[in-house]
Amino acid sequence: MAQMNFGGVMENVITREEFPLEKAREVLKNETIAVLGYGVQGPGQACNLRDNGFNVIVGQREGKTYDKAVADGWVPGETLFSIEEAAQRGTIVCMLLSDAAQIAVWPKIAQYLTPGKALYFSHGFGITYKERTHIVPPADVDVIMVAPKGSGTSLRTMFLEGRGLNSSYAVYQDATGHATERTLAFGIGIGSGYLFETTFKREVYSDLTGERGSLMGAIQGLLLAQYEVLREHGHSPSEAFNETVEELTQSLMPLFAKNGMDWMYANCSTTAQRGALDWMGPFHDAIKPVMEKLYHSVETGNEAQISIDSNSQPDYREKLNAELKALRESEMWQTAVTVRKLRPENN
Repeated sequence: MAQMNFGGVMENVITREEFPLEKAREVLKNETIAVLGYGVQGPGQACNLRDNGFNVIVGQREGKTYDKAVADGWVPGETLFSIEEAAQRGTIVCMLLSDAAQIAVWPKIAQYLTPGKALYFSHGFGITYKERTHIVPPADVDVIMVAPKGSGTSLRTMFLEGRGLNSSYAVYQDATGHATERTLAFGIGIGSGYLFETTFKREVYSDLTGERGSLMGAIQGLLLAQYEVLREHGHSPSEAFNETVEELTQSLMPLFAKNGMDWMYANCSTTAQRGALDWMGPFHDAIKPVMEKLYHSVETGNEAQISIDSNSQPDYREKLNAELKALRESEMWQTAVTVRKLRPENN
């Protein structure tokens, strides 16, 4: 375990150098990894593990997602099974279904969590909010987590490019005495860049805050607000979109991802530099109370309950599709369709 300096705070991290793939294969050589669910995280983790030489099977009910698993090379009756049969066969049972689906299938698979198995998650939701989800593992199994900090698609794409997506890891229950090494081996097996320790609770609190905040919710709100102000003051859709979204995603994000925001500030015009430094404070002061309100809603379980309640509604999918349709058909994101077509690589 290496100690690294993160902004003046020392943290323990696990790297591929100190926990190489060969060690991970040795730790899990007698395990059958059963990946339940082939939707968001399932394909990336299952395929990366398979490509890295681990014994992997997939559990998925029949339908479009099942067909995708077949197209990815999983063989019905050999490496592709029903969710229940995969759970029975697996020694590490991976709950990579959606949070709502985990709640629904838990009564069916709990019986297959026999002593010595490991129950694996990539999100702390089901365990942290167990009073609401009723996911309560037996005391004689390991309960572990590796949470990639990105989408399953990114996990797979970066793996194929020879890179790795950073992941957090946690051990909630160590029944065998080997839960930590199982967890770290799994994290290396899926192709993590490096692994940093957390808890199930901290993971779900940070994850729910992040996706509602800077990763998706807040960024859409911020972009739309700026786009609307520019449009209301007479700017064209193309100009408003380029100044709001296109320059951010295509030019600036890669630069400050690589070099940091201080570098970005030091390498722009003096006019942009002065304005950014002056206005970051008012934006921070306006946004932080909203972030505090959001975190409180996560911490109290309110966000979890909203998710559970909405996902359990029979018309949830129809309502969701209507909301996504409205977002997709908004002027800003319809402008994006045209702008993407006009990018040089598409001409």
